[in-house]
Amino acid sequence: MGISQFTETVYRAMLTDHTWTVQHLAERLGASERQIRQALDQLADLSLLAEDGIGGGVRVVQPTVGLNALLAKAESEMLDRQRQLVETRDAIAAIALEQERQTQRESALRLEGVEAVRARIEELTRGTRAECVSLNPRSAQTPDAKAASGRLNEQMLNRGIQLRCIYQESYRNDPALVTYARWLTGLGGRLRTASTIPLLAVVYDREVALLPLDPANSRLGAVEVRSPGVVAAVLALFEHLWAGAVPFGESAPVDANGLDPQTRQLLELLAVGQTDDMASRKLGVSLRTVRRMAADLMDRLDARSRFQAGLEAGRRGWI
Repeated sequence: MGISQFTETVYRAMLTDHTWTVQHLAERLGASERQIRQALDQLADLSLLAEDGIGGGVRVVQPTVGLNALLAKAESEMLDRQRQLVETRDAIAAIALEQERQTQRESALRLEGVEAVRARIEELTRGTRAECVSLNPRSAQTPDAKAASGRLNEQMLNRGIQLRCIYQESYRNDPALVTYARWLTGLGGRLRTASTIPLLAVVYDREVALLPLDPANSRLGAVEVRSPGVVAAVLALFEHLWAGAVPFGESAPVDANGLDPQTRQLLELLAVGQTDDMASRKLGVSLRTVRRMAADLMDRLDARSRFQAGLEAGRRGWI
């Protein structure tokens, strides 16, 4: 409580006989008068000595009064210090929590399997504030996938969320997908088509992106990414495809050479040596359709092989 050992000794001596003078205390304790006066000053500062009001003398304050007052003061200071420690601990915890949240925002969350992905999509959908955009390759547009996403898309549109979707041009060959697209645009969704879509992707509020663990098999699961750089890259891909995509309900434009976007994309694939099977997967059409389209192009270009057709199309400036 701020009392030195020597000052305590002086205090105990004065409690024994408060009439002792400085000289008596010095002789009794084997100390100098200067040391005694310093101890008395300290006792006075701690309110353990007080004026007695008679002749300007001093009296010793009894321990039950003086020391208890010091103890109460020490306890008060300790409580203040404890409050400061609690506040500091809370501040450290808040900093740590914010750092953890920032790390989570920048890191990737792995979602294994279709059910985990759909559960997370439902959570993200409920939290979406303004916009949701998506890339939808034909391979991912299964009946159960559309049944799961239809309800969530309707909820977002009813809340005024802007919904933009890019589907693969080959969706026109599936009556169920055409019906779904007509229903979605009727609710206010905006839908366009592109001949090829590199991967399934969904972006919420330009902050969170869902990407497949394996672009070739979206049923394996997805990864949730919040890194601003990755999200910006996915958005840039979406906007690039959106700018050249065909709005739903409009016919795909045919260029001066009589090629629609899907046929022109097939020619580009043939020109770089892609097989019919690979072209089928990238265009989202059947192998039979690719072979029929390739045969028609070979006839038009008077080519003996698919690769030659691609080269001849390049020579003529078709692609």
